[in-house]
Amino acid sequence: MTTNLSPNTQAILLLTAPLISGRGSATTDLLSSGEYKRLARCLHDIKREPAELLISLSAEVLEACRSVAGADRLRGLLARGFQLSQALERWQTRAIWVVSRADDAYPHRLRDRLRSDAPPILYGCGDPGLLDSGGLAIVGSRNIDEALAEYTMEIGGSVANAGRTVISGGAKGIDQSAMRGALEAGGRACGVLADSLERQAMSRDHRNLLMEGRLTLVSPYDPSAGFNVGNAMQRNKLIYALADASLVVSSDVNKGGTWAGAIEQLNKFRFVPVYVRSVGTRSPGLTELLKKGALPWPELESSSSLIDVLDGAKRHGGRDSPSLFDGSEPDTPLPSLDEGEISEKAIPQSVSELGTASFGPGFSENPASPSAIVCAPGDPAEALFATVKQLIQQVLAMPMKEIDIASALGVSPNQAKAWLARLSDEGVIVRTTKPVRYKIPESRLI
Repeated sequence: MTTNLSPNTQAILLLTAPLISGRGSATTDLLSSGEYKRLARCLHDIKREPAELLISLSAEVLEACRSVAGADRLRGLLARGFQLSQALERWQTRAIWVVSRADDAYPHRLRDRLRSDAPPILYGCGDPGLLDSGGLAIVGSRNIDEALAEYTMEIGGSVANAGRTVISGGAKGIDQSAMRGALEAGGRACGVLADSLERQAMSRDHRNLLMEGRLTLVSPYDPSAGFNVGNAMQRNKLIYALADASLVVSSDVNKGGTWAGAIEQLNKFRFVPVYVRSVGTRSPGLTELLKKGALPWPELESSSSLIDVLDGAKRHGGRDSPSLFDGSEPDTPLPSLDEGEISEKAIPQSVSELGTASFGPGFSENPASPSAIVCAPGDPAEALFATVKQLIQQVLAMPMKEIDIASALGVSPNQAKAWLARLSDEGVIVRTTKPVRYKIPESRLI
């Protein structure tokens, strides 16, 4: 797919991708996920496509979308044709393909379930068809003992014997054990990576499996991108969206990517059932997930039993598919939120929409004073900030840097800084030094 990019995909890459090639530095003025989402919605509203930014109509289209990003900024990004050609050559030599949300080849499960929150660009290596095959998402902690690794490999092998796919994050620990168990049993695995796709695709351990079509590696981040906590947190929803059901083998409580991803699935997305390991020593994290709606993993006597579990889970299904590249919202209502949470109908669908949205009269942010957020009595700004507070606390499942929080939320660093300053002032979060991190105070952990 890399050598024959559609015009839409070329435009989306130019607008959102760092186009890292070799040791060159990445572009820093890229459209954030939230900004691209709003641009896609603008294009959809005026019945245009991203590709039309590259042709003679670009001036007219840029003018129509100037509220999302300045015309000069968009032109600068779209002028990176040479960088794009260099990046494409590099990806091609490493058998890395690229697909955008505007392409028919984009995974239907991601498009149908995540809609406008689906990553605009996906990079991958291996058979892209594997991404729509469904299967069991297996996730858990990085630091595990031998017994837990063996258990996870057995589950992966059982999935392979049932003719289904293991979907995981490719990280050390549970993720790699699950994928290894499936592959060693002659099955298939899909790894949704948060970083280093290029390095993983070039690994000797992976090359034959990739060429055989039994392993697919995919990432929404540049193939050369290094590890970033925010990226790791954001990719969790992709793992669940590609699956029919999920199994959490181990998890901490109120911290870590595994916990954050499971809670996000239970409370927000609800694409698939969330099961937790039910044999051996149960960690406190698994116990808490059961209290929040997760299910105990059933004792399966045969491959047919596992197939029954996965096929039954398919009844959860995905939402109706939107336009290929637009920013439209679901036509059907999203699942209701837990009691005490703000209705999703009353707020933007994702945090990234809050970053540069116009909140109307009564709301202002003084860039010179990040904590100076002023709300007039009776306007909706306080309700919006209450939602921001809730979402930032979810993101801070582990201590994070300001830049990583901004990345996780899909907003600018300045906007994240303003929110974090206010939450720090209110005592909702605390700022540590050496190193500088933000975290939830111990007194607030449940």
